[in-house]
Amino acid sequence: MLLTLRNSALTEEFDYNFIKHALSEYKNPRVKINDLLKKGEIIRVKKGLYVFGPELAREPYSKETLANLIYGPSYISLEYALSFYGLIPERVETVTSVTNKRKKLFNTPVGIFSYRYINPSIYSYGVTLYEVDKHHSILIATKEKALSDMLYFSEKMTDKARMEKHLFEDLRMDTEELTGLNLRKVKKLARLYGHNVSLLYNLLESMK
Repeated sequence: MLLTLRNSALTEEFDYNFIKHALSEYKNPRVKINDLLKKGEIIRVKKGLYVFGPELAREPYSKETLANLIYGPSYISLEYALSFYGLIPERVETVTSVTNKRKKLFNTPVGIFSYRYINPSIYSYGVTLYEVDKHHSILIATKEKALSDMLYFSEKMTDKARMEKHLFEDLRMDTEELTGLNLRKVKKLARLYGHNVSLLYNLLESMK
């Protein structure tokens, strides 16, 4: 039965309905699920959401997929998205997301997932469905949106010089990646986000 469970799963991430169905031949699937949890054959990420343990795992689970599933509506953004796209050099361990619900932090057996609140009026623009592989598509901010979100939560910049210092010294952003951002998208985001992103747009326009 354990082999049936493993073979029927297309991904390393799965929910309670999937495992309950896979174990439907058991008189009490819940008891079997608890047994699998105790043995470490599956790991509970949060209530109703699981990944396979080391002995059954065939490939790494997708932290990005889990981030979308743990709390929603949400999309990956901020530091994690900037690192994901190669805009900043640091590897970011906490998966950072944005939500139009209350902010949340989940410290799980598979990592930390943080969610910051943003006004619903600016939530949707710039969110894309990114195909990681044939079994994983994730909701993530575009490069322009992820940077705009970062600036949304940053202190108000006084001028272009302060913005430049923030981008290249504080965030250590890659110049080539930064100048490759889509100015049209940044201009639209500036209208939505206001002062800081407007400064970003002005700086990028002067760098072209």
